[in-house]
Amino acid sequence: METLGASLVHVAPGLVEIALAPRPAILQQHGFVHAGAVAAIADSAAGYAALTIMPAGAGVLTTEFKINLLAPAAGERILARGKVVKSGRTLTLAQSEVFADAAGKQRLVAFLTATLMTIEGREGLED
Repeated sequence: METLGASLVHVAPGLVEIALAPRPAILQQHGFVHAGAVAAIADSAAGYAALTIMPAGAGVLTTEFKINLLAPAAGERILARGKVVKSGRTLTLAQSEVFADAAGKQRLVAFLTATLMTIEGREGLED
């Protein structure tokens, strides 16, 4: 997330928001935030939302996601809001809505659904 210039702006049980300030390094040829950057913050918001309700010391791993890109991501800020839909002992379903803030208005630009796996007791989790 540091490479993209993204940051956590809100964390609560089952809910995480990640903001991204558009800059030239993450824009595509038409001046919109690249779909890869939009997908990265959407996936991370869903994953961190899932992690907030997992047992202490657990890790999270995305096992699959689907993203719908609804409109070009352009504005002063791109915000991914991830939330848990259903949690289980091993698998959790989460979603992220991604908004572009421009001229005081928010526009929905992407929608992601993800399945995430709780991982415990594996080497490297504490790193």
